[in-house]
Amino acid sequence: MQNNNAVKQPDYDNTYLINKQSTDPKRLFLKTWRIIKTKYYDPTLNGQDWSRWNKRYVDKIKTKDDAYVAINTMLASLDDPYSKFLSQEEYAEQNTNIDAKIVGIGVNIMSVAGKIIIISVVEGTPASLQGIKAGDIILKVDKTDVSGKTISDVASLIRGEMGTSVNLELLRDKQKLLKTVQRQEIQIKNIKASVIDKNIGYIQITSFLSSDMTTEFVDALNKTQLCEGLIIDLRGNTGGLMPNAVVIADMFLTQGHIVSVVDRDRQKSDINAQPKPYAISKPVVILIDEGTASASEILSGALKDNQKAILVGKRTFGKGMIQRIFPLPDSTGMNLTIAKYLTPKGIDINKKGITPDYEVSYTEKDFLKDKDPQMDEAKKIIHKLILSKHEIAKAG
Repeated sequence: MQNNNAVKQPDYDNTYLINKQSTDPKRLFLKTWRIIKTKYYDPTLNGQDWSRWNKRYVDKIKTKDDAYVAINTMLASLDDPYSKFLSQEEYAEQNTNIDAKIVGIGVNIMSVAGKIIIISVVEGTPASLQGIKAGDIILKVDKTDVSGKTISDVASLIRGEMGTSVNLELLRDKQKLLKTVQRQEIQIKNIKASVIDKNIGYIQITSFLSSDMTTEFVDALNKTQLCEGLIIDLRGNTGGLMPNAVVIADMFLTQGHIVSVVDRDRQKSDINAQPKPYAISKPVVILIDEGTASASEILSGALKDNQKAILVGKRTFGKGMIQRIFPLPDSTGMNLTIAKYLTPKGIDINKKGITPDYEVSYTEKDFLKDKDPQMDEAKKIIHKLILSKHEIAKAG
């Protein structure tokens, strides 16, 4: 089965109707139980008899808290870190994120050699008002040691409800600092574009969550339209909405696969580029690292497998599973894995990641010295590709 429309979402993402009027705890549990049973990617449900959860809990649930405990226990039995129950606050935050807003403190972070480093602070945000600076290393968030944790995990710890506070233990110039910062709504700009080295367009994509991603990316292309090559920076981009990655990949392809989706019945659906006479034909290098995940890997894999981009950096995270957020009757929700994806060459990257064409490390020492070996390598490659293109044009 093929889907030749790169913009249209595949059939697996049809809306699952849920009766929101019922908030009875027992019915809440049963609805969640049925959704998992019928929609979860693994039809064996991690090799267990799913009816046991119904028998175990249905007559014991008296309150919402009882239902929440039962739902969390069921989900934990799947041994799937991406399938989880969302409280009312978490569910509301997920919806807010899609509108490019978060409740946080206004910092951008990167994982370097297992350490979480603040790479920039948004001006006028709570973090900037508290004197937090780029280069500060986050040691703890509310007493939780963050060393070795993923960017996504640390971001979740920092974010929270509007008006609440988060305590950060930071390291700056070998001195430990304690900062208490009040969370506020932060407006996010997912894409930034600039011109470097006079003829290279630099486009940084920090997230694929924006509901207006296509417009943002087209604006970035317009800003760099006179450049002869592009560097797309996906480092630390943990993903977002799959269709956004598909639409952007389609801009670089006149034909061919973008990604394949495999559903719970093991049916494969190919999402293909829209046939067109032209596409972006500039040399492209994509920067990736261990924090590049999900939708970022879809874009990276699509352009790499179609020989439209060279990847520079470190092996990506390896999140090849697709989730849907299911609303539940009492304004809570559930994030559930419903499918997996393969790159155009049929490669399953889940828990494996995508290997760069040029592996280049970026260490804490590099950051502190304001060096970026990955960017340096990307620029070197782009300049070579531009020169080669000129030589071919002359020969022709």
